[in-house]
Amino acid sequence: MNPNVKRAIVIAAGRGKRLGTHTEELPKCLVQVGARPILGWQLAALGAVGVDEVVIIRGYRGDVLEAGARALAPAHMKLAFVDNREWETNNILLSLACARAELDAPAYLTYSDIIFTPPVTRALAAAPGTIDLIIDADFRDIYEGRTLHPLEEGEVSDLDDAGRVKRVGKKSLPPEDAHGEFIGLMRVAGEGVAALTRTLDAALARYAGRDEEPYQRAARFRNAYLTDLLQEMIELGVPITPVTIRGQWREIDTGQDLERAVRLVESRPEEWS
Repeated sequence: MNPNVKRAIVIAAGRGKRLGTHTEELPKCLVQVGARPILGWQLAALGAVGVDEVVIIRGYRGDVLEAGARALAPAHMKLAFVDNREWETNNILLSLACARAELDAPAYLTYSDIIFTPPVTRALAAAPGTIDLIIDADFRDIYEGRTLHPLEEGEVSDLDDAGRVKRVGKKSLPPEDAHGEFIGLMRVAGEGVAALTRTLDAALARYAGRDEEPYQRAARFRNAYLTDLLQEMIELGVPITPVTIRGQWREIDTGQDLERAVRLVESRPEEWS
């Protein structure tokens, strides 16, 4: 375990309209999944690897998010909040850019609509790389019966001959050719911190005043994903390594996802404690 990674950044600005009435009053990460809200599962798993500082990027119902997060966090965990004031019109990458000042140290980065077990964060903490992505090799199993979120929407990945991440993102390669799916959880440490911020800063400067232009696989820079930045880093020669898991997580994007996730955590409570 890397004892120097004490910070996590949660990208939580979006509303999550596909969850319907569940997010009419709540930000997506506070939707209940069994015994805990999504954010509660995340804080527990991150706390299991020594995270004691969490930066949350908020947008939709930011006041509710702050109150809910403070109620969920253990007493020793320090919380900070960064606002994405354009959350209705931008996407994950520009949401992360709102926390650029917090990207000055090793950190875990996570989407806010996923749950994962403590063994997943422990595997990530023990990884030797400087930029490590959690990749689920059993991702196809999760999509069986997932009719409202098809496999083609997954952020799939394959590996090069050295075992590093070669391609990652939506529609980056045919799902049948993928090694796995990037679940939305990663860690940057050591030289990876500078590589990430250097690439992000360069992209923000390059697209200043022209964020309607394409970027990687995104039709518009404004709507780019984190994986678009990761793909640019790969093409620049930055090594990104996979931490392969098999299950042990879920994305909650639709009401159908929520029902399935509740059944999972309630049927296997020992894996999630």
